[in-house]
Amino acid sequence: MSAIEWAAAAITLFSVILSAKQNIWSWPTGIAGVALYIDVFWRARLYADMGLQFFFIAISIYGWYEWLYGGKNATPLPVTRAPLRVHVMGALITIVIAIAFGYFLHRTTDAALPYADSTLAWFSVLAQWQMARKYLENWFLWIAIDVGSICMYLFKKLYVTAGLYAVFIVVCVMAWREWRRSSLEPQSVDRL
Repeated sequence: MSAIEWAAAAITLFSVILSAKQNIWSWPTGIAGVALYIDVFWRARLYADMGLQFFFIAISIYGWYEWLYGGKNATPLPVTRAPLRVHVMGALITIVIAIAFGYFLHRTTDAALPYADSTLAWFSVLAQWQMARKYLENWFLWIAIDVGSICMYLFKKLYVTAGLYAVFIVVCVMAWREWRRSSLEPQSVDRL
């Protein structure tokens, strides 16, 4: 357990708590946390997770903008429910990409857990995109990802990160409740 892993876990937890509260500062703090996790996952040979962190930086910039200006007439984006087709198509596309990328990692790298790492990474891409679009259901997907991630991180002896993902499950449940409540009332987002 390195100091970098501890710092990454603390910053990322703070970012997720801010996301649960729909606080716009979740995006810049998220960027800081994932930047540190690039090093953590490189050292653990979890290359899909490492690559995922670069995506998280890009989607955080997108989410930051969307939360501020993605609503009607460049207003803050409200919480909504995703259409069923978004879930079905998202899951099908993600499964295909995860299998293909897992195969690539298996054949071309010394990845520790290529298929598990790929699957969790690509479903995280889907969940993070859903969060950037403020789809309420993103929190259910994150809970499933968190459970799988806990298993993978325990196997790789990343105990701090595994513990972080256990806490994420609790935060996800609280976030779902908060977002659901806000989807039923007028929306507000903390602006910079």
